[in-house]
Amino acid sequence: MTHPNALSDLLSKRDWLLADGATGTNLFNMGLGAGDPPELWNVDHVDRIETLYRGAVEAGSDLFLTNTFGANASRLTLHNAQSRVRELNKAGAEIARDIADASGRDVVVAGSVGPTGEIMAPMGSLTFDIAVEMFHEQAEGLKEGGADVAWVETISAFEEFAAASKAFSLAGMAWCGTMSFDTAGRTMMGVTSADMVRKVGKLEHAPIAFGANCGVGASDLLRTVQGFSACAPTVPLIAKGNAGIPKYHDGHIHYDGTPDLMADYACLARDSGATIIGGCCGTTPEHLRAMRAALETRSPASKPTLDQITEALGGFSSASDGTDGAGPAPRRTRRSKRSA
Repeated sequence: MTHPNALSDLLSKRDWLLADGATGTNLFNMGLGAGDPPELWNVDHVDRIETLYRGAVEAGSDLFLTNTFGANASRLTLHNAQSRVRELNKAGAEIARDIADASGRDVVVAGSVGPTGEIMAPMGSLTFDIAVEMFHEQAEGLKEGGADVAWVETISAFEEFAAASKAFSLAGMAWCGTMSFDTAGRTMMGVTSADMVRKVGKLEHAPIAFGANCGVGASDLLRTVQGFSACAPTVPLIAKGNAGIPKYHDGHIHYDGTPDLMADYACLARDSGATIIGGCCGTTPEHLRAMRAALETRSPASKPTLDQITEALGGFSSASDGTDGAGPAPRRTRRSKRSA
């Protein structure tokens, strides 16, 4: 059965939690075609979604995200499925609930909510109220399907993050949220780690935890986590970094992060201040098993220096983390991203 405070309960008992890995990467490995909406598989290929979820749980994840990242009306319109928002979110959460309940331990089902894919006003046509409406519709389906918490991710504009917060309040759901810092330490819309901590602290419906996901490589993400931590946030931090750097090979994207690298990343994330630690693009159950083993067997250490991070995980993609004023100005366009 779901519990409205399942994640809070788990956080109160543990020093760290292992989240899941990639959705897109693992579904592409099962045959998902480029450009195809994975959310339809919640109804059309239930067995594959069960395999996706079970892979994370069996690898040791304490929480995992539902296959509903793009299941909002805006994104589903691209596939003429905008009328199926509640159905697809409910189905994705129901499958997850069954897998979590069958695990024999406490596993949290987090209802994934991705960006709308539209640009917020005044730069774009998406108003705050419309964004709230879209996210609320998604949240109600996730809640009906048995998700413990809502989990908004890969957000670039804080206005959209705030809209998700209001939507989850309307649905009566606890929530977590991550933004993607992929432009010299900033999000595509110019938000820095310090900006995010300050703005999250002003939200009326506060998240259980917040942090960063996706972005560039694991090194950049940990620098962002340290930026959060330096601002002394009052809730736990989330780190969901990509498994290395994407490389194009034979027309496909491959991530070069090995399980050993992600094991190092997991412990460095913990020592940098993260409590909920997982992977994003490129992260498979094999990576998760290595991350779990490392977190369980390696003792906590002092906060790693930036040099120690780059020595273990590779260099940063930019000299600045955005908080020193040296990063680029906010962009006026935003690309839509799916957590692969």
